[in-house]
Amino acid sequence: MFASLSTIMNVAVRARKIPASPCQGIRVTTGQGGPEHQVASPVQVLRAALRIHDNFGYRGFVLAVMNGYTGARWSELVGQQPHEYDEINKAIRIAEPLAEARGRLVKAERPKTRASKRWVQLPPFLADLYEPLLEQTEHSYVFVGDKGGRLRRRHFARRFWRPAWDGDPDNPDPNRRRAPVLRGFTFHEGRHTQRTWLAEDGVPDVARAARLGHKLPGMADVYEHVTPVMEEQVLRVLQERWETSLLAMWADDRDRLIATAPQTEKALARLQMRDQAGEVAVGENKIIARISPNQA
Repeated sequence: MFASLSTIMNVAVRARKIPASPCQGIRVTTGQGGPEHQVASPVQVLRAALRIHDNFGYRGFVLAVMNGYTGARWSELVGQQPHEYDEINKAIRIAEPLAEARGRLVKAERPKTRASKRWVQLPPFLADLYEPLLEQTEHSYVFVGDKGGRLRRRHFARRFWRPAWDGDPDNPDPNRRRAPVLRGFTFHEGRHTQRTWLAEDGVPDVARAARLGHKLPGMADVYEHVTPVMEEQVLRVLQERWETSLLAMWADDRDRLIATAPQTEKALARLQMRDQAGEVAVGENKIIARISPNQA
């Protein structure tokens, strides 16, 4: 029921009927006593990523964006090594995530499940963000700390992730006071966000499951398969969501994005020209809405 309502609200946003979806940021419960999860909007993912950049640099920015747009687990992303990237197909290989053993971070011999071993293709914009990071890295892992050390989840969450998403609304210093982006949003909820986005955009369940490294229940796992058409659909809708977030940003946030990732400047200029000409659409006959970052 909530998924259907969320889909309707997103269509209304893209048709410029309402400024923002009231479903964004609502924790969804299973109804069976299971954990509740939040779903971020593309604008929220981008805003949090820019905040992480302020304290952690370009690596942190890309890691935060990849969290929302790949649905990969923490261990799968921080375990990425430069040679695991397929530059031709624009995909990251997930086979040996980073695991902690006796206090040390090492490559696991196998992924969490059999279905977790996979290739995850990056939409064009994300490949453009990720590839410069590969060219600049001097370490065996792509995502590392300032001194090249491997990232530990709790430390990263406490120092960088939580401040970015939770903000600091009660700080007595007005210059340091910041509103939350989406209070309490966790790295793992990036997986829920990814799958929810794809569901809203009509991507078949088999393709959603494959991207996140899940196995379909029952006979569906035997008889349903991901096709090239489905893979193209995934990349297309994710690219469209990214473009939505760019057009929805305030001018000063766009300037911050260009300063963070200069390669986005030309793409943003082209997108703005198309938007002014009325040529920008999300999916079939769905016009992008301008959403205030404070509303999204």
